[in-house]
Amino acid sequence: MSTKQAEQMRGIIRIAGVDMKGDKKIYVSLQRIKGVGPSMANVVCKVAKMDRNRKAGTLTDDEIKNIEKILSNIKEYVPTWMLNRRNDPETGENYHLITSNLKFTHESDIKKMIERRTYKGVRHAYGLPVRGQRTRSSFRKGKSVGVVRKKQQPGKKK
Repeated sequence: MSTKQAEQMRGIIRIAGVDMKGDKKIYVSLQRIKGVGPSMANVVCKVAKMDRNRKAGTLTDDEIKNIEKILSNIKEYVPTWMLNRRNDPETGENYHLITSNLKFTHESDIKKMIERRTYKGVRHAYGLPVRGQRTRSSFRKGKSVGVVRKKQQPGKKK
């Protein structure tokens, strides 16, 4: 790295409300955003026409704005199966949610299931596994385990 690049290199950059270390690759840094995994980070780098192995600290302000614009309209660039919110129950549309929107939507979905008293909602409410796992030997954290024995009474005298 030349001295000119070292001067322009920033220690921390902020994309979509998430702080990222400047010494990491763009591909790796984008994965710190909740809702952006390896394949989505790769798509963002390709759409933005950037080298995915470039250091995140070398990005200019225009490039950061471009990445944020791509992330906000990601459904235009990827196939439907890559989106994380397909056939939304309320609107029926396909979305890709990131950061706090993803967390809020997930929590509200669970609250609706609990409110409607669906099977999954009841399992969430009691803290039990939702997807059909066995519970005999797993998921026992925090609960009493084993047999409780009675205290032995002193034996009768003959």
